[in-house]
Amino acid sequence: MAVAEMRKLNLVAMSYDRDEILNALQRTGAAEIKSHTCTENAVPLELDGSALSEAAARTERALEILEAGIDEYNKENKIKTDDLKNGFTVTYSEFMSAGYSKERADAVTERIFSLDAERKMLTGRISKLGEDLASATIYSKLLRPFSDYRDRSRVRVRLGVISSAAAENLNALSADEPFAFEVLNVEDGNSLIACAFHKFFEGDNALGALNFAQCPYSEGTGAGLCEKYRAEREEAKARLKEIANEFKELGEEIKTLKIYCDYLLFELEKLNAGGKMLKTDATFLLEAYVPKTAEQAVGGALDEVSSAVYYEFSDPGEDEMPPTLYKNNKVVENFETITNMYSPVNAREFDPNAVMAFFYSLFLGFIMGDVGYGAIMFLGGGFVYFKKRGEDGGLKRLAGVFAIGGIFAIIWGFLFNSIFGIPMFASSIIPDAQRSRWSLMGIQVPSVLLISLEVGVCHLMVGYICRAVQCMRRGQFWDGIFEGLVWAVFSIGVGLAIAGLIDEAEMPMLAYVGGITAGAMLVVAMLTAGRKEKLLGKFTKGFGAAYGIINYASDILSYARLYGLMLSGAVIAQIISGYAVTGMNGSTGFLMSGNPALIILGVILLIVGHTFNLAIGLLGAYIHDARLQYVEFYGRFFEGEGELFAPLGSNHKFIKLEKVTTNGGFL
Repeated sequence: MAVAEMRKLNLVAMSYDRDEILNALQRTGAAEIKSHTCTENAVPLELDGSALSEAAARTERALEILEAGIDEYNKENKIKTDDLKNGFTVTYSEFMSAGYSKERADAVTERIFSLDAERKMLTGRISKLGEDLASATIYSKLLRPFSDYRDRSRVRVRLGVISSAAAENLNALSADEPFAFEVLNVEDGNSLIACAFHKFFEGDNALGALNFAQCPYSEGTGAGLCEKYRAEREEAKARLKEIANEFKELGEEIKTLKIYCDYLLFELEKLNAGGKMLKTDATFLLEAYVPKTAEQAVGGALDEVSSAVYYEFSDPGEDEMPPTLYKNNKVVENFETITNMYSPVNAREFDPNAVMAFFYSLFLGFIMGDVGYGAIMFLGGGFVYFKKRGEDGGLKRLAGVFAIGGIFAIIWGFLFNSIFGIPMFASSIIPDAQRSRWSLMGIQVPSVLLISLEVGVCHLMVGYICRAVQCMRRGQFWDGIFEGLVWAVFSIGVGLAIAGLIDEAEMPMLAYVGGITAGAMLVVAMLTAGRKEKLLGKFTKGFGAAYGIINYASDILSYARLYGLMLSGAVIAQIISGYAVTGMNGSTGFLMSGNPALIILGVILLIVGHTFNLAIGLLGAYIHDARLQYVEFYGRFFEGEGELFAPLGSNHKFIKLEKVTTNGGFL
């Protein structure tokens, strides 16, 4: 339960070997470049990565366009989307040879941008042609050329559109004035009219008053115009389909582009790492953190590059804080993300993830407290975890946390005698969470609430033990005793005292033993709190230790949230299952009613109700469980503020680099 021990690599090599040496370090996956300390006769190595950054961004943008185009094609043709989005594994040689794919990748990228630009242009054109066709549709039955509707020497001729309601006013106009009109077509409440009037009659003003829209076309016929728009639109749509097919065919290049993009990002990372190095006229200087177990692997990789390289490994200085590399098993790894959300462990402290994982799962199971919910958590979380096998994302680890918590939920479910809120046995091992009460010094308190408080005392006790372990690992023996073990024994005394004060336990002696133990440890804590201070400091520190009992009591009360969350979920589960299965207040459950409609309603209630309750319960449990770890548990010993170990070339957006076994077998 400790982070990996780090060593510092100091290296001097010829400048022309820099790229090969960085490649070798990347291949080991075991070296994080650090900023080099200032050295006489050496200056920072400055490299310009703007061109690489632009190329990587351009390739990544092309990938986004290509994948979006393929997704659209697959959706339209009901084809299952390729799963390359989730990453794929490539060999180291395949990755490093991606640099030779530049010409091919650039050509594909250019083609993607060209197709995308044409697609956008065609999409806009299709929209515009649709609008034009909609405007011209009313002229679709006009077989005479638009040019026929032109002015004569004494007569003005107009062709255009007017609302059908307004067109009725033209009858009165033609009866009183030298004005004639003909309705050529009617569509959607509009009328296409051709009208003629004497040149001395102000016909345009009369038509304008009726919102007459004059025909904007002058060549061809209305039927021909509409056919032209339709043909152009169909041609554009056909070209869009061709572009979609080209995107689909270019899908074969996705793998090449993703490897190439990650290769560019690695090359960019190497250039950026140059800002952490120093150079002389002919050499460059590099410092890096390397796990102690990887020294042989890194040394062997460097020896293979060149004989003109000098390197040595040393322990980091006391003023240096190496990065954090966890050394946990596959189960505990899932819980590292919970700690990292608060702060990664620093490299010089005790790693609490294994202990925290147990209590987090214990509390998660307590809150859910149901065999049915636990089974769903275990099976659902396990399914997602193994489906994401080979990945290292947050979803996979979260699924692992819920799967492990599901095991504890099943155990607590048996203790609480609950499966989807329905009792499994005649009686439960743990007193009923809703109705059972214990007398604590004459006060009736929910039994399970007292159990949750006792669990909290155990949690605090272990936190103080972790404090002791942390101090003793650093050689601070007496700090471990007085700041850790003394308070751990105090917590034991508090737990015994609470148990002894419960009348139903019928063990009053525990109250005396616990009280004496806690009191004695408190006295020891007060007397030793100021052991490193001067006279006045000894007094104030001792008083502070006694005053801290108030905070200790409030911390214990924080664990009441375990009972509250568990109780709310249990009550909702009972109500759902009560209405659907067992019945409420003497009534018959929907599933037992014999009424088909009620049976269907019961099934829906079970599925929707329990799904909602499980989801809300998990959300609350995840947050409040983490809060208990961060504040009550980690508050006893945790320092944090670490930075996770990030070896050169370890971050990839699209690919998974196949692990290589090098000399020493680090990977």
